Amino acid sequence: MDDFYRDLGEAYRKVTHAFADAGCRYLQLDEVNFTYLCDPKLRELVVNRGEDPDRLPHVYAGMINAAISDLPADMVTAMHLCRGNFRSTFVASGGYEPVAEILFNEIHINGYFMEYDTERAGGFEPLCLVPKGKTIVLGLVTSKSAQLESKDDLRRRIDAATKFIALDQLCLSPQCGFASTEEGNILAEDEQWAKLAMIVELADEIWR
Repeated sequence: MDDFYRDLGEAYRKVTHAFADAGCRYLQLDEVNFTYLCDPKLRELVVNRGEDPDRLPHVYAGMINAAISDLPADMVTAMHLCRGNFRSTFVASGGYEPVAEILFNEIHINGYFMEYDTERAGGFEPLCLVPKGKTIVLGLVTSKSAQLESKDDLRRRIDAATKFIALDQLCLSPQCGFASTEEGNILAEDEQWAKLAMIVELADEIWR
């Protein structure tokens, strides 16, 4: 890993340990670089600026591992794989295949919140690379529109995911936050609460 990235990892390590020292026992990182490297157009931009899109995921993995190294044993770490969420828009498309092996097996993190609300995120096939002991939170419920998803449709998609990963390694969530920026997304507060209530109900039905 280059000195620049190594120094960044060490700087972030000081931050994560400050959270741990303050009593934090659940730390979730918001990660965009891995999902951007799933998009062929964005990978081309990386090449055009003189970098290697196949090498960068290894570099990012090293930074993240440095940032979360030596945390307390009872501290859970997770990562949200964000594809952009400004005013119900997105940036990156493409399946997780280009980064999945590194993402799941090179990064020492406990869980992954993965955006799967539309077909632009690809299929569930990369989940076959998730090792036992790690958790995948399926972001099947969109935060970008008010339309309330069908519980039956969500069940079918969760069933489809279990062809590649065990059900007890899965959870359910919105695909992203409802307001990643102060402008929020294009849906009302009561529509947001309706989605969250539905997620809780369906999760209780499936996992309890």
